[in-house]
Parts: sequence; C-alpha cells; structure tokens
Amino acid sequence: MNSLPSMLAVGLLTTALATGAAAQAHGEHRMIGPDELTWNDVPSVGPGAKIAVIEGPLDKPVPFTFRLKLPANFKVPPHTHPAFERVTVLQGTFHFAHGDRYDESKTRPLGVGAVAIMPPGAPMFGYTREETVIQLHGVGPWGITYVNPADDPRKR
Repeated sequence: MNSLPSMLAVGLLTTALATGAAAQAHGEHRMIGPDELTWNDVPSVGPGAKIAVIEGPLDKPVPFTFRLKLPANFKVPPHTHPAFERVTVLQGTFHFAHGDRYDESKTRPLGVGAVAIMPPGAPMFGYTREETVIQLHGVGPWGITYVNPADDPRKR
C-alpha cells in the first residue's frame, strides 16, 4: 500500500467500516433517512467533528458518500485528499478556499446547496461560524493529509 492511503486515520476507517446498516456493501439498493444516520467522532478531522458514513468503505477504490458535521467556529487546516472530492453543503455555511496557507480572507462562504469539487492533491482549507453539515462523495480510497503535519489532529 502506498503512503497516501496508509495515512488514512485508523479511527476514521474503524468508523467507516462499523457504522451498521447505512454503510452496507456497495451496490445494494438503499434508502436512508437523516434520522437513520449513525454519527461518530472522526479523529482525522478533529475534536468535535462527526462523521456519518452512508456508502463505503472509505479505504477501498469504490464510491463513497459520507456526511461531516462540523461544530460552530471549527477550523479545517490546509490539507489534501488522494481522490476527487465533491462537497455539498446541507446545513449552515462552510467558508472554503483552495490553497496551502490558512487565510480566512481567501475563503468563499458556501451556503446550503452550494457545491465544491476538488481534484486529487489540491490543497484546501475552511472554517465554520455555525454548526455546518457537508456531504462528501467520490471514489475512494478517501484520506486526508495535512499540508503542515503539525496541524494533523491525530498527532495532538
């Protein structure tokens, strides 16, 4: 396994692989209501962030869909992903930008219904002012690598 997928957080993978009915085998017909989602901590994103895996697993080269619930005043430092990532804002506002240096003045506020699409390896960052829920989807494996390794919440 190359180093980028191996950087997937153990906590995230455990969550992705053990979320019950919502994250069943790929290819099954499913309908899932928001009250059926199982929310878990996501150490690779940081304290207070929650993940609900809808489709996965995140560590395989298959389609993935998951939601992140970010608390108010949450910062996501500059980072990259190994796969295309498509983000849709479902609740709140996600202030988001492309770049390898955290600079709130460079962000664009993305409200409910807004979409952002980032190619593999593109550095990005963001923050919230209110609780915000985003849905991410793409084809895995999914992972997160922080531009500055000191920003990685798994190392704190």
